[in-house]
Amino acid sequence: MKTTLLKIAAVFLGATAIAHAQYPDKPIRIVAPFAAGGSVDIVARMVSDPLAKALGTPVVVENKPGASGMIGTQQVASAKPDGYTLLANSSIHVIVPSLYPKIGYDALNDLQPVSQITVVPLVLVASPSAPFANLKDMVAWGKKQSAGMSYASAGNGSTPHLAGEMLGEATGVSVVHVPYKGSGAAMVDVMGGQVPVMFDALTAVMSHIQSGKLKALAIAAPKRIPALPDVPTFAELGYPQFDLSTWHGIWAPKDTPKEIVNKLSSELARITHEPDVTKRIETLGGQPVGNTPEEFDAFARSEYKKWGDMIKRFNVVIE
Repeated sequence: MKTTLLKIAAVFLGATAIAHAQYPDKPIRIVAPFAAGGSVDIVARMVSDPLAKALGTPVVVENKPGASGMIGTQQVASAKPDGYTLLANSSIHVIVPSLYPKIGYDALNDLQPVSQITVVPLVLVASPSAPFANLKDMVAWGKKQSAGMSYASAGNGSTPHLAGEMLGEATGVSVVHVPYKGSGAAMVDVMGGQVPVMFDALTAVMSHIQSGKLKALAIAAPKRIPALPDVPTFAELGYPQFDLSTWHGIWAPKDTPKEIVNKLSSELARITHEPDVTKRIETLGGQPVGNTPEEFDAFARSEYKKWGDMIKRFNVVIE
């Protein structure tokens, strides 16, 4: 009996190893839990084509927006852990656990980090029709608004949301948060003048800044960005606490075989540092990362604590 069980186990393990070796043998789906046009969508599509070529199978990006990314993330967390359903997300992934008591999944343990793709500073942008051209004038104008100064964001609890709360506290301007289902929709209203300002990752707004559809007021980075040499940092303008970045990465469902996770991670790290992809990331204002699952996991856990502490500090509450 024992011998028979050992033989069955050996056959099973052998079949599993063969299945892993053949991975992938069907299309891979990357779920981007925000609307098209935002930074998560941009990064997901940036790596999907090169990944498809590297693995020899189609890689399709699906946008599943809603609930600060939780709807799409939950879908991936519940997916079969076979490497055919992946998550592309930003730092919001480790922020929502501090904002919502019940999110339906464990952000740190129900999804397996595969590789971090970028780190991208946030930038404060304004509508071209806004009655100010720089941060100093925005603060002066904002303080005169009896109903407060509205600012748009990619959604409740997103890094742009928290950055906006920081802006209000640091400048003394009474701010009113206007959340959207993704930064793409928020940008449309800021460009149209319905909302005067917003924070977003440079990856999402760079082209609009360069085309004049948005005015860049200040960058939340330690130093100026080469692609926008004339845009000052918050630190230059007297706000050194504004060293805020978002970042993007790829996750797989928990229990996805390590061989598959490592294969995906290796390919994504290589793709991230391909000259054309690196150039595109840098042109959009970001920096390429491309790390291991272990490195990404350690970083994500540190970011979980950082943003969680900030949420408590500024008493950010999601209704």
